[in-house]
Amino acid sequence: MHITSEEQLREIYGDPKGRAKDKQLSCLERHSINYIQHSPFVTIATRAKTGLMDCSPRGGEPGFVKIINETCIVFPDSKGNRRLDSLTNIVETGDMGCLFLIPGIDETLRVNGVARISTDAKYLGLFLNEQNPPKTCIELTITEVFLHCAKALMRSELWSAESQVERSLLPTMGKMVNDQLCIKDTPESQKEMLARYAHDL
Repeated sequence: MHITSEEQLREIYGDPKGRAKDKQLSCLERHSINYIQHSPFVTIATRAKTGLMDCSPRGGEPGFVKIINETCIVFPDSKGNRRLDSLTNIVETGDMGCLFLIPGIDETLRVNGVARISTDAKYLGLFLNEQNPPKTCIELTITEVFLHCAKALMRSELWSAESQVERSLLPTMGKMVNDQLCIKDTPESQKEMLARYAHDL
């Protein structure tokens, strides 16, 4: 049997109560601002006009996402692989959701809203000190903000040193991609890849 309606879901799970129901805000306040200012990592989810979804990681120095005001934040589009999946989706629909993380903190911050791609000089000027300043920025107008409980990160023990695995558990990125694409060339080593990436940070 498959669940096909919210009513069926509610029969199984019931309704949210108390803080879980009431914690959703429509703008940033001091605690969510503080969280973003200390976060070096965020995932962004976007949607194409076809309905296909994409989720992409973004990272930088803590506070690399800039707070313009209580309903607007700006992300640098740092140098990447030129697929432009997230940016294309934003141009098509503007729908975007974010999950901010801080290393060592099990709670996360969810921020949703409507995004636009901007080349505004006042936004780009916020990132001029970066090694590779962005060509565009993502401007997010916030519609929903709320703190997410610690359970998922507690279950995964994500920040525990004991949870870390040896890099050798997986082949190199080059090896995995070559295998996926049936490429017979010798893949670059992990050391070579990291050296190449160092120029694009």
